[in-house]
Amino acid sequence: MVMDTAALHTELTNYLIQADIPDAAFDVRCMFEQVTGCRYEKLLTTGIPTEDENPLRNMAQRRAFGEPLQYILGEWEFFGMRLFVGKGVLIPRPDTEVLVETVLDWCKGKQELRIIDLCTGSGCIALALQQHLPATEVHALDFSEDALHYARKNTAYHKLPVTLHAGDVLDEQQPQAFGTFDVIVSNPPYLTADEMQALQREIQHEPASALAAGTDGLLFYRDITRIWKNALRPGGLLAFEIGEQQGEAVADILENHEFTDVHILQDYARHDRVVTGQKA
Repeated sequence: MVMDTAALHTELTNYLIQADIPDAAFDVRCMFEQVTGCRYEKLLTTGIPTEDENPLRNMAQRRAFGEPLQYILGEWEFFGMRLFVGKGVLIPRPDTEVLVETVLDWCKGKQELRIIDLCTGSGCIALALQQHLPATEVHALDFSEDALHYARKNTAYHKLPVTLHAGDVLDEQQPQAFGTFDVIVSNPPYLTADEMQALQREIQHEPASALAAGTDGLLFYRDITRIWKNALRPGGLLAFEIGEQQGEAVADILENHEFTDVHILQDYARHDRVVTGQKA
């Protein structure tokens, strides 16, 4: 027995629209493809098996209550890679791909590099760098066991030799365990206290520890720069993802710690998104 794909799609889309879910039709389409394992265009011809109706309705209900689509699907794409995600880990976002591209550009032509990704979360940055820099030694650090669960799962799925570590990036003693690196990269928490109070309901499902960064949102930039700068080799790169209003403030932090060639880079929407500097 099969159900009419278009009719069910319309019904669930309208249900999500009534719940004020943006991009409702896209979300339902993703759910259809996830549950059936078939492209939506094919489902329009074949119909949807009746045994898939309840799982689809359950997914739509979770979405209507504001749970992120990525958590419901259990996976998301980042830099062309399939990554597993779920409750307790930050969802990879397209903005972060600019950070990866920036580091890859800096690494061109350089050999025998060591890179560490601080606040790695799902491992998206570390894995993307490792995939495109196979001869590079890549490490990744996070204090959240929930996040590391997904980072380990993603590392195993892609069979990449990223070395994962549990630890607190703000621990003054932490860098001593790693030696020195050519690149330190991080997408740390950077939301201000006011921004945390005004989160969209989908983002409220993501871990606050991966979002909140003190009153002004600069806590991690200040402390990572101060604590980890001595783990960076001379001429090495420190690269941060930032909030779109934080470019000048983060650039000042790097310059105050005597980093040179400090640059603010924009994402594809022309918002400030990355700050880089080189150790003198």
